[in-house]
Amino acid sequence: IDLGAQSARWAAFQERHRLSCEEAARLLLDTFEYRGLVKHTGGCHCGAVRFEVWASADLHVFNCNCSICTKKQNRHFIVPASRFKLLKGADNLRTYTFNTHRAQHTFCKTCGVQSFYTPRSNPDGYGIAPHCLDDGTVQTIITEDINGKEWEKAVREHKTIRDMSKP
Repeated sequence: IDLGAQSARWAAFQERHRLSCEEAARLLLDTFEYRGLVKHTGGCHCGAVRFEVWASADLHVFNCNCSICTKKQNRHFIVPASRFKLLKGADNLRTYTFNTHRAQHTFCKTCGVQSFYTPRSNPDGYGIAPHCLDDGTVQTIITEDINGKEWEKAVREHKTIRDMSKP
């Protein structure tokens, strides 16, 4: 790629930060595309599953009272699939489904922790467990109760939940 007058600046940036061309480009794109967002990292308890997710430092977390969320204490925030990246552990994930089988409850086969899943409300995104994020990137957590016992009605009446997985 011909960067014209920016070639020297680009080379100096790469050298100063010890980045390959691809790494520097990724950093630039992430900074531009995810402006105002923070890169959170996290994973399961044993470390076999690791991920990164771009989201606000101020998280909007759902506390659902459906049968599985109650049993697992599955509080989560929702992000578009494009803002989630599994870093390692795909081979260590197992999936549990029930009822409509739309929600994909993924968990680590070693330690059993569900650090993220694909929610029924947002099959084009991920529900991320804030308690599975590494320390240091979350500023605040606002928790909203959602009546998962009456899931269809709750999602139909909620003003923004379906849009949370849209980029």
